[in-house]
Amino acid sequence: MAMMQEFKEFAMKGNVVDLAVGVIIGGAFGKIVDSLVADIIMPPIGKLFGGLDFANYYIGLNGQASNLSLVEAKKLGAVFAYGNFATILLNFIILAFVIFQMVRLMNKARNLSNKQAEAAAEAAPAPVPEDIALLREIRDSLKK
Repeated sequence: MAMMQEFKEFAMKGNVVDLAVGVIIGGAFGKIVDSLVADIIMPPIGKLFGGLDFANYYIGLNGQASNLSLVEAKKLGAVFAYGNFATILLNFIILAFVIFQMVRLMNKARNLSNKQAEAAAEAAPAPVPEDIALLREIRDSLKK
């Protein structure tokens, strides 16, 4: 029973739950970016290079015909799939840029929050300790 209790405490820690939420959201966001690249960005690029499906651009290393799809060409042997690589690289660049922007915004918000806290700390004078206040009262009484 002790092991189950330890597992429950571990699983319910805030960091584990935050990580799980991040992984789920990251996976969903990755699918959005995959669709953006595959369905919106790459078709015009493929059209510029003379075809419609840029992900199927490859060089056959075992003498495969160039009119086969990438999946069919891979069944016949090794291929140099530069179109698929370019698509995945573009996915990565977009994801990295979006994550960079999110981290940048979070850092700005954190810095703003820290500056506001510092300003509040500077604006409010620190309370005088009780013993210092009593000593000042005694001093003032003695002066009178």
